[in-house]
Amino acid sequence: MTQTEKTLAVVGLVRAALERHGVASAVIGAVALAAHGFARSTADFDLATVTDPFTVLRDVARELEAAGLEVELRYPDADDPVGGVLEVRGAGADPVEVVNLRNRLAREAIQTAISMPGAPFPVVDLVHLVALKVDAGGPQDVADVVQLLERNAPPPLEALREVCARHRLTDRLERVLAAL
Repeated sequence: MTQTEKTLAVVGLVRAALERHGVASAVIGAVALAAHGFARSTADFDLATVTDPFTVLRDVARELEAAGLEVELRYPDADDPVGGVLEVRGAGADPVEVVNLRNRLAREAIQTAISMPGAPFPVVDLVHLVALKVDAGGPQDVADVVQLLERNAPPPLEALREVCARHRLTDRLERVLAAL
């Protein structure tokens, strides 16, 4: 079994555990970027969730540990925009990170995730992926947005502006679009 196959097997176990605890998830991060035409290197496989890290993610972590996986749950602090991260490692696989986001945009992004050719798990759609990156706002996020929009020409600007307006990200989006 290849490293990619091992990683996908771990992702499958993680997603199944999340689902048993009533938590939806979708692919984000570099894997989602690649699914939308912009490949950049990564050392992990990221899934987005929106749930309670202190009960639900804790229970998922315990279940995955009992299944023989190495698990680290990092709880959020009061100032953390990310609601905790669950890192899962399996033998010979890349790390799988469950990034628990705690906002309406993330919930919407997960609910509207799509199936894509070659992707065995739902992937956040282009518009929501860009909006999540705009919301995060770091230098790498901005660079990712520029690359995504250039590779998906013409970019879906009307839909993107609608989503960003709904989540009060219009000013941030327009600053990023000015960089194009």
